[in-house]
Amino acid sequence: MILSLVRIDDRLIHGQVATVWTKETNVSRIIVVSDEVAQDELRKTLLKQAAPPGVSASIVDIAKAGRVYKNPKYENDRCMLLFTTPLDVERAIEEGVDIKEVNVGGISYKDGKTKITKAIFLSKEEADSFRRLKEKGIKLDVRIVASDNSEDMIKLLDEHDM
Repeated sequence: MILSLVRIDDRLIHGQVATVWTKETNVSRIIVVSDEVAQDELRKTLLKQAAPPGVSASIVDIAKAGRVYKNPKYENDRCMLLFTTPLDVERAIEEGVDIKEVNVGGISYKDGKTKITKAIFLSKEEADSFRRLKEKGIKLDVRIVASDNSEDMIKLLDEHDM
């Protein structure tokens, strides 16, 4: 499997992903990787319908993502992996998904989270997860849209004492 984009965006497949990011990365498949979403039949149906024409969409749990990544059937597929949290990215890596770079687009506000950018709100646990990803040598590219200038997640975390 060719990973054209690994993105954390808790909105998953939405306008920017469906129109801009799929063209920018030339993917033929979007794979949403989430235990929670994989168990929600309605969300799965809606996400599959949100994929643009010519791009297939799959929703898998984290353990299955590792099996799919290793499956020779997909070795020439250009794929986008979409996650909702950095913790799930860490788990996917543990399952054998070879991730070198993560684009961070959006993580919604919830009580107890700190605003990092206009689109990213993090808990301490998520911030720690990003730091562990960086320690593994993974590039953390913060961009909401493809045309944004890239920002470094660790620098943003440091600026917010996280």
